[in-house]
Amino acid sequence: MRTLILLALAGLGAQLVDGSLGMAYGVTSTTLLLALGTNPAAASATVHLAEIGTTLMSGASHWRFGNVDWKVVAKIGVPGAVGSFLGATVLSNLSTELAEPVMSLILLGLGLYVMSRFTFRGLPKGQLGKPLRKRFLSPLGLVAGFLDATGGGGWGPVGTPALLASGRMEPRKVIGSIDTSEFLVAVAASLGFLVSLGSQGIDFVWVLAFLLGGLVAAPIAAWLVRLLPPRILGSAVGGVIIVTNVRTLLHSDWITAPATVSTAVYVLLYATWAAALAWSIRAYRAEKAAESTPETPETADNAEYVPANG
Repeated sequence: MRTLILLALAGLGAQLVDGSLGMAYGVTSTTLLLALGTNPAAASATVHLAEIGTTLMSGASHWRFGNVDWKVVAKIGVPGAVGSFLGATVLSNLSTELAEPVMSLILLGLGLYVMSRFTFRGLPKGQLGKPLRKRFLSPLGLVAGFLDATGGGGWGPVGTPALLASGRMEPRKVIGSIDTSEFLVAVAASLGFLVSLGSQGIDFVWVLAFLLGGLVAAPIAAWLVRLLPPRILGSAVGGVIIVTNVRTLLHSDWITAPATVSTAVYVLLYATWAAALAWSIRAYRAEKAAESTPETPETADNAEYVPANG
């Protein structure tokens, strides 16, 4: 029962982050399942089965708050579904000994990208209004979908920053459209895993726990998307993903690190994570201060000055 409560809370927290940041539900949830000893294919299958419900609820909530561009959903979601089905098939046919460190490496790379992307650059300020072309969205969806299935997450970490970097959509519509299109990715990945694995290794009670937590959080996250600072949240989530997956790699068959080396690595990681959070908080406060800076006395004096006639 304690494990189920933990999973439900993890699903709630992951969906709060995903719904407000446009990423990290799958990466965060899969990382937790790997830490609990679940084999990689079953972990990704469990998360994607739960995501069928959470992404449906999230998409409906984002649509309700006007955060969805349906043209983008169609152009990126269908190729994403194809990529995720292929990724699920590939992961299901890898041995557990090979798949676990491979998945951890993918997750580690995504975590590094998420943390560095939001720590140092925040949300880009581009020109809005220009249409996103299918020749850009289709390859992006295919790659993001494949990584999502093989890494247990990746749709948001790949898709959201790419759309934000284009500067052609409002951040809230990027997040809403990515979350909504993820429903197609989750369905396709789940079908891929069920065809390749059957129900082997999948605990449907765990799926239900993740699902319930995510369903509670989805509408809250869609509402909070305009309130939470994504820069700080991205740094925090990226740090969690990095630390957890480095731990998995240090204890894998690939690496036999002595305890002293592991301790030194953890100290370095936590110090870097703390520095990234501090940087993000400071940068966010500086941005807010710049946006709300009042007129200087000199500016006010000049505005009030009226030259005398004659």
